[in-house]
Amino acid sequence: MKQTKNTPFQPRLTVVGAGPGDPELITLKALRALECADVVLYDALVNPRLLEHAPARALKIYVGKREAEKSMEQDQLNTAIVEYASKFGHVVRLKGGDPFVFGRGMEEILFAQSKGISAAYIPGISSSIAVAGSAGIAVTQRGVSRSFWVITATTDLGTLNPDLQLAVHTDATLVVLMGLSKLPEIAVEFIKVGKSNVPVAVIQDGTLPTQKVVVGTASDIAAKTKVAGLKSPAILVFGEVVHHGLLQNIDPEILALLQAA
Repeated sequence: MKQTKNTPFQPRLTVVGAGPGDPELITLKALRALECADVVLYDALVNPRLLEHAPARALKIYVGKREAEKSMEQDQLNTAIVEYASKFGHVVRLKGGDPFVFGRGMEEILFAQSKGISAAYIPGISSSIAVAGSAGIAVTQRGVSRSFWVITATTDLGTLNPDLQLAVHTDATLVVLMGLSKLPEIAVEFIKVGKSNVPVAVIQDGTLPTQKVVVGTASDIAAKTKVAGLKSPAILVFGEVVHHGLLQNIDPEILALLQAA
């Protein structure tokens, strides 16, 4: 983009949360950042309709990361952010959910600042809360769950997150992000501590018209999810709130039958 005397060149980065999928679940502040972007670097979980809010002249570059999909390494992406900002001006790094919830947003901000690029953060609605809510599940509910844990399923090495072994001992709601491939292993952790009947929901494409929900218990959720053919992106919700929340959205006649069973 050519700069004019009226548009002074200013290399900068804005790390923006795009929300959980529904393009209407983005903040006004995030839209204003997009409207003045020179470059948009966007992830796989970003609804492509949001790119329409960026200027037509802006570069729009996909840098998504999906399981089994070749993508740019984080170090390469950090360097690319600085290069684009230095060459074009305002880079908007558009991330699904909230950039500071397993989104590596802070890494990108710190790297940009270390290279003399000013950086800002705009929060997004986290899928850890919104996706469960869109399926009729409140992650906390009076008399049911006093707190909730948000955990990623794996470590940087791809192994099961050891924090799960702690989480299964609590009565808190457990929300697992990026965990569909590890669902059988996570369910086993609950079974090991005598919680084979803990309610579980697996939610694919949360907040979108294509949303699918499979409900079961730790003992059968892996099999049910496999039969249903659910795929990523999906989140896992473990806890009594799954049972209580979903019951509120069931037809009263069906609810009566379930309660009588």
